[in-house]
Amino acid sequence: MRIIQLLKKESILLNASVESKAEAIDTLVELMNKGGHLSDKDDYKKGILEREASSTTGIGDGIAIPHAKVDAVKTAGLASMTVPSGVDYEALDGQPSNLFFMIGAPSDGADLHIEVLQRLSMLLMDDKFREKLLNAKTCEEYLEIIDNAEREKFGEEEKEAAVTVNDTKEETSNKYYDILAVTACPTGIAHTFMAAESLMKKAEELGVSIKVETNGSGGAKNVLTKEEIENAKCILVTADKKVEMNRFDGKKVIVTKVADGIHKAEELIKIGMSGDAPVFHADSSVSENTEKANGSIGHQIYMHLMNGVSHMLPFVIGGGILIALAFLFDDFTINPDNFGSNTPLASFLKSVGDGAFSFMLPVLAGFIAMSIADRPALAVGFVGGYLANKGGSGFLGALIAGFIAGYLMVGLKKVFDKLPHSLDGLKPVLLYPLFGILLIGAIITFIINPPVGALNTLLFNSLNAMGAGSKILLGAILGGMMAIDMGGPINKASYVFGTASIASGQYDIMAAVMIGGMVPPLAIALATTFFKNKFTEAERKSGPVNYIMGLSFITEGAIPFAASDPLRVIPACAIGSAVAGGLSMFFECTLRAPHGGIFVVPVIGNSVGYLTALLIGAITGMLLLALLKKEIDN
Repeated sequence: MRIIQLLKKESILLNASVESKAEAIDTLVELMNKGGHLSDKDDYKKGILEREASSTTGIGDGIAIPHAKVDAVKTAGLASMTVPSGVDYEALDGQPSNLFFMIGAPSDGADLHIEVLQRLSMLLMDDKFREKLLNAKTCEEYLEIIDNAEREKFGEEEKEAAVTVNDTKEETSNKYYDILAVTACPTGIAHTFMAAESLMKKAEELGVSIKVETNGSGGAKNVLTKEEIENAKCILVTADKKVEMNRFDGKKVIVTKVADGIHKAEELIKIGMSGDAPVFHADSSVSENTEKANGSIGHQIYMHLMNGVSHMLPFVIGGGILIALAFLFDDFTINPDNFGSNTPLASFLKSVGDGAFSFMLPVLAGFIAMSIADRPALAVGFVGGYLANKGGSGFLGALIAGFIAGYLMVGLKKVFDKLPHSLDGLKPVLLYPLFGILLIGAIITFIINPPVGALNTLLFNSLNAMGAGSKILLGAILGGMMAIDMGGPINKASYVFGTASIASGQYDIMAAVMIGGMVPPLAIALATTFFKNKFTEAERKSGPVNYIMGLSFITEGAIPFAASDPLRVIPACAIGSAVAGGLSMFFECTLRAPHGGIFVVPVIGNSVGYLTALLIGAITGMLLLALLKKEIDN
């Protein structure tokens, strides 16, 4: 299969005139659909927007490669567009993009089409190739340029060798390489291979021998051997996802993002050859280069926290819903003091739910610690979270314990690195757990628990003492936060506060948080139903799906609409969510389960008031959307 077999004339638009990133995406999606590659155009666009939300696919040098690997793609394909005047696509180098290739890959597709798309990614690193495409006058000429370039670079009889990135002669020779590299991106379709191609080109220009391992969607290709690693001067890891690092123990390693492999290849190779790269130690998760690659310290803290929260949520959700069901199926009149455990069924549900809940804080702390310092920190974090919970410092204490445990293990690793290598086998089974658990126990028991426990008590008493007006304001703030970035850091902060409040017995807070997350999709669904002239045809078709997503407490259903018109959609949804959150507090609604949406309404305290608040909030959001959005002629 060749590239032009995935790109049809119907899916090419030359000299297009688009004015925004959103318009560029809409145009390319329509071109992809014209090529007959899509079973559901709206779902495919949603996949594209979700990929853009994680990081821009405007890679720089005038190139943008939006892509999605989703069920809505029935056959792998390409769509392409040239925009001579350029469009702001939020490219990594800040420059306008004028050459677009949109990739559609089926979620269960075979590797053959992926290899073809990888070739296209590598061809796009050639300046002359891009210039020829931009100057093409017809679709036929455009396809001919691509076909000729593919034949020239790869050849009819070298397809298998081409997809492994390295030259066949170098593979079969016995020489070793100056530089080894690993490239990887989350989807493994484009950026992985563009970084590999860029590194290969710059290495050739600099007279440096290099081998590149690509961790693409079809798995690792051109895998580095043990002998090659031992003899290399430096290893470059340009990746936006986790790759196997322990094999580089004791070698000089530079860790950075995949975009640097594309745009800073020469700089990376020169640093690698200079001998200035730091030495990597297996299981050491924090290094200067890693910090730089993954962003600011604030971003690092957020990532570690989210790692803990994501592992904690199954315990919270499963346990919380079971506890809520225990109260639903119990008989209050039997023994009010034992409500939740009076009947055999209620007692069983509550005991299982409580058991799941008991893991919540140790798991939170354990996986925060593991995110910082890898597996040796897991046990230390678990113990820290358990002691924080037992000692009264609760959620906040467990959160602190996770970070302390992680950085404590980073310090212990550095200390124990000074021991003789003959003791390496004792480190993970004896030294790390013994000293780590001992130190975290002392720190949490004597330093963290007393002040944090006192702070928890103060916060609990303050919330109980809040007047009605203060609680309504708190509910409005938390509800509004759920709609600001719809799954991002602000949304997560509100949700984490709500789940933490359950552990402290503040069930009204979780109710306000969940209702705030349910409103945005519902407001959008209502608006697309009753104000159709404010939305495109594609949005009107996908709008009703948000009824289900909103009722299921899946705020992310609103993301495609917010991404296409953020200045109008986000304020409207946030105000609607704030109204719902405030009313939930006003009606004194309570929720013991941290998830479930409409399915846990029977266990919500004052469920009628909750549904009323939800309806009012959704209608408020709908009316604001109708007011703020402009009419569309379609």
